[in-house]
Amino acid sequence: MALPKVAEVRELSDEELATEIVKVKRELFDLRILKGTGRMEKTHLFKHNRHRLAQLLTVEKERELAKKAEDSTTVETEENPE
Repeated sequence: MALPKVAEVRELSDEELATEIVKVKRELFDLRILKGTGRMEKTHLFKHNRHRLAQLLTVEKERELAKKAEDSTTVETEENPE
């Protein structure tokens, strides 16, 4: 199983992105429970889910920063009309 691609994450809407983040965090929690009870079989899923979570959080932060930059340029043009 290959690691997920970030291009797939960038195609998600903001709502889908938030839903995916919650879903992956829940999967990581469930994996920790399985590991604690000794029923863990597919240990590679930790790596895949952590990788996926990092991608999701990165894209979320990129969008947040882009929005802030857009808002700040809008405010500057309103304050200094030329």
